[in-house]
Amino acid sequence: MSADARPVAAAVSAPLPRAAVRTKVRVPLRFPDGWETTADVFTFTGLADGKEHLALGIGDYANAPVPLVRPHSECLTGDVFGSRRCDCGPQLREAVERIGEHGGYLLYLRQEGRGIGLYAKLDAYALQDGGLDTYEANLALGRGEDERDYTAAAQILTALGVSRIRLLSNNPDKARQLVALGAEVVEQVPTGVHMSDANVRYLRAKVEHTGHTLALPA
Repeated sequence: MSADARPVAAAVSAPLPRAAVRTKVRVPLRFPDGWETTADVFTFTGLADGKEHLALGIGDYANAPVPLVRPHSECLTGDVFGSRRCDCGPQLREAVERIGEHGGYLLYLRQEGRGIGLYAKLDAYALQDGGLDTYEANLALGRGEDERDYTAAAQILTALGVSRIRLLSNNPDKARQLVALGAEVVEQVPTGVHMSDANVRYLRAKVEHTGHTLALPA
């Protein structure tokens, strides 16, 4: 166990609805900084929410004793357009490289804007420009602070034959949900801190409001 990782207790849950691997295809990946790798991209049938979530098997994932797993929620603005209002793009880039080193999976989950959708997320941005933080803005729109659900992520892990994971995440709610859904989270490994002048309020809200494990400067 790494020095900055934390153990997560196991829990007993009701059986998940069964999902299955639909396809697997090898895909070359290239990031804006020029870093490249390849991944086996899996699609699925039977996911509880009916969305087109993906799993990317990276590195020697098939032989990893306890694979490193990053559940990454889709962020079009950050992942694709490089928005600096969040840390999603840099976290995605970091996760793919770190998973490649250890062997594991990136779960790319189609739940934009903490589950409220792309248009609503942009509406929340406008409210944040008026002074609200990211959670207050969601509530002001009549939505939950964080509507993400990791049932499909747990189904994906089961479909891939993965029961024990090292969870690459700063978000304690991801660990809580996955454990409640039957996954054994052997340890929770934080990502790096990707801070800029444009996202410092956003990161601070995650630390102060939901206990994300980010070591921000005072």
